[in-house]
Amino acid sequence: MKQFYILVLSVLVFTNLPAQQSPYLRSSRSQLNPAFYPFYHGVASGDPLADRVILWTRITLDPVVDPVSVNWEIATDTSFANIINNGSATTDSTKDYTIKIDATGLQAGTWYYYRFGYDTFKSVTGRTKTLPVGSVNNLRFAVASCQDYQDGFYNAHRHLSERNDIDAVLFLGDYTYESGAIAAPVGDRFHEPDHKTVLEIEYRMRQSQYHLDPDLQAAHQQYPWICVWDDHETANNSYKDGAKNHSVGDGDWYARKVNAIKTYFEWVPVRQPDIADTFRIFRRFTWGDLADLNMIDTRLYDRDKQVTTAQFVPANDSLIQDSTRNMVGPVQFDWLNHNLDSSTAKWQIIGQQVILTPLIVPAGVLGPNAVMINSDQWDGYPFDREKLYNHILTHNINNVVVLTGDIHTAWANDLPLPGYDAQNRNNSVGVEFVTPSISSGNELPQLVTSSTIYSLASYVRYVELTLHGYYVLDITPTRTQGDFVYMSNVTTQTYSVSTTPSWYVNDGEKFLRETNAPSVALNTYPPLAPHTSLATSIKNISNNITTVMIHPNPFFNEVMIQFNVYKSEEVNLEVWNTSGQLMFKKNLGPISEGLNHAQFDGSKLPPGFYVVRLKGKTSSISESVVKIN
Repeated sequence: MKQFYILVLSVLVFTNLPAQQSPYLRSSRSQLNPAFYPFYHGVASGDPLADRVILWTRITLDPVVDPVSVNWEIATDTSFANIINNGSATTDSTKDYTIKIDATGLQAGTWYYYRFGYDTFKSVTGRTKTLPVGSVNNLRFAVASCQDYQDGFYNAHRHLSERNDIDAVLFLGDYTYESGAIAAPVGDRFHEPDHKTVLEIEYRMRQSQYHLDPDLQAAHQQYPWICVWDDHETANNSYKDGAKNHSVGDGDWYARKVNAIKTYFEWVPVRQPDIADTFRIFRRFTWGDLADLNMIDTRLYDRDKQVTTAQFVPANDSLIQDSTRNMVGPVQFDWLNHNLDSSTAKWQIIGQQVILTPLIVPAGVLGPNAVMINSDQWDGYPFDREKLYNHILTHNINNVVVLTGDIHTAWANDLPLPGYDAQNRNNSVGVEFVTPSISSGNELPQLVTSSTIYSLASYVRYVELTLHGYYVLDITPTRTQGDFVYMSNVTTQTYSVSTTPSWYVNDGEKFLRETNAPSVALNTYPPLAPHTSLATSIKNISNNITTVMIHPNPFFNEVMIQFNVYKSEEVNLEVWNTSGQLMFKKNLGPISEGLNHAQFDGSKLPPGFYVVRLKGKTSSISESVVKIN
């Protein structure tokens, strides 16, 4: 029926388009690349185990087919001469046309190449790696977080995609941001939609926009990712029952939380650890006898509300001293403690969101009382931190390395216990590496300088408050080292790369040492996945307008549409009924090249079938929708 309505009610007028873009052309705004049809959003892999890995893509057909079947294959070579496993999967609007395959039957510690297919079209080839078993001599992570699209270009992802000495990317949260469009983003990287994300369709649109960034796509293509959310995937300073950036006008928090988490699991290559526990993201990964990684959730699962949104909070605040307030909660604590106790790996790595190291300004500096800089961090939940430390100490758990994001700045810290000896570096429980942001703005320099931090906290061994980038965590049986990698800027797509002295912790020690020698990969790495597609056919994009998503469908009231234009033109939104009657028309104005969105209120339309048409001066596209009571 849908195709019938399109034929009757829509006339496609073709236009001359620019020549096809080369793969991963670094456009300023997110936009569809015709060379990638119908897998515009690229490919990704994640959550590797010894015998399997998650493979991900999204299919965008024009016109939409619902449901649609997609083929996949995984091989040991880029030409796919030695295919190890293959199959097909069906997706539809309930999954936002995303495909997530748990590819099994793989060999441990092995690199693979994978791709998706539809009809004669092929996706770009991705590269991934399974976890090793037994004796492991080296492991290298790229650790990153916080990539606000509006704050800058993803130069760090571009750089990461071009190196070939990483086993996996650990992303510690703030994959997307929920805020609306700001007045002056870097370039013209305005958020889509241009308002706060609350509804499922709004979170989906935001994920779509981020996934169309060519630098992020390139980094996903080359490495498996292990991801965990922080707050901005839902709302700023979120906790289990609410968020700072959630107001009465945003509706029910639980519904918003469900929308965000459902969308996250659709769009991010994560294996859902417990289908019955939909809010759970914490899970464990093992690299043979070398390292266990526990990715935990200090944000949404069981965190109690922050004591205040004020910048500085008295450290002796009565709520801060309430021992019943949770950061991670008993269920997750029991899970983590069991993993730490049962591990036989050399290194215990904990990936999480907010700074564990205490950042307390002593009494007399900012006032008569000691104050904490940020009560959203573990400082705001000191009894949960004490419980974690006590378990590590009483169970003789050694070689604890904590990986942290959130704060948009780079740190290397000892994790001090009471009586920490700064001169001899004694009396700490482990170490913490904090990654700078990929692009998100640095607010901390407005409050404090690095010299002040060093003077107030002797256990902070290194801090950098202004630069963007990531760090490489290099693990061997004898030491774990963090190498910080910085981009010269995020405001242009031209950049240089710099590094600083690195920091490492020796096996059996609990404090950091400095070195001028960056780590070097001990293993060999196969060729990067080719940036070009091995497609047997290329879509001839003749129409200037392409629909990316339309939701909800069926609908009750408001309908939102995400669409792409290949070159700027004025566009009208029209809604037609099955009798060919125009029911609604809205001029969207001049539409900029790239990704855009529109919406209309269909609450007054009678139930039935309709066609939504986006019509430009030289082209148009139509999609059928259904109005229900």
